[in-house]
Amino acid sequence: MKGSWMKIREEEETKFGMEEQEIVIVGAGIAGLATSLGLHRLGIRSVVVESADSLRTSGFALGILANGWRALDAIGVGDILRAKHHKLSRIVTTSVNSGIQTAELPCRASHSQDDLESRCVSRRVLLETLENELPRGTIRYSSKVVHIQIEDRVESIHLSGGTVLKTKVLIGCDGVNSVVSKFLGFSKPAYAGRAAVRGFVYFKDGHAFEPKLMQFFGKGVRFGVIPCDDYTVYWFFTFSPSSQEKEMVEDPAKLKLFMLSKLGKVSDEIRRLML
Repeated sequence: MKGSWMKIREEEETKFGMEEQEIVIVGAGIAGLATSLGLHRLGIRSVVVESADSLRTSGFALGILANGWRALDAIGVGDILRAKHHKLSRIVTTSVNSGIQTAELPCRASHSQDDLESRCVSRRVLLETLENELPRGTIRYSSKVVHIQIEDRVESIHLSGGTVLKTKVLIGCDGVNSVVSKFLGFSKPAYAGRAAVRGFVYFKDGHAFEPKLMQFFGKGVRFGVIPCDDYTVYWFFTFSPSSQEKEMVEDPAKLKLFMLSKLGKVSDEIRRLML
């Protein structure tokens, strides 16, 4: 009788698209893929469900410091990424009011000769590297989570295509509009009070920027320029919008004019790069 019952249950699960998975990770962004790869290195299988139909490589770059590189080394992708991105040697700060450089420091820990490894990594390259290191079939695209329920300490993750994944371990890495955090009753993300504009410039014949983090301060804003490799340069511009400026953030034309008014006495090279 027990064998017959088990067979009926398996047939029902197949009919309704039910699966049992040891670990389900929601979101194939940096956090989700890195978590899955870390588990894979330990011999633990996981499934990553992603609402998009392919890897979401939009975005620009991110600066990764020493702790981040130790984490990347732990999951086995540190050297792959090092080979594709310049190591930054110094941090340079400049006043936008005067155009004068105010400081230049080596990338070292304070009061120490210890090297602080720092590189600006392309988000696309990072995501593709993580994806390539995972076993085929780990990531399931076009798999949007529409509902989560729990019964007897087992989560049932209902996907848009009708499949239901049952698991005892559910990990949410699905961003600010997280379905998992909503299921857990977490509060909504809080507004940090800052706005940011980012860009990525590709030079077909290479650029002449040194491997330095160049930061500019003044006029109520902060912006920076960081080379990633011989051909690409990442830039960012950040500020705290006033109540009158908040609407401007949603208007690209007005935002560009605002940025132009805040660049101050930076070099033409930096100005052309950002705009």
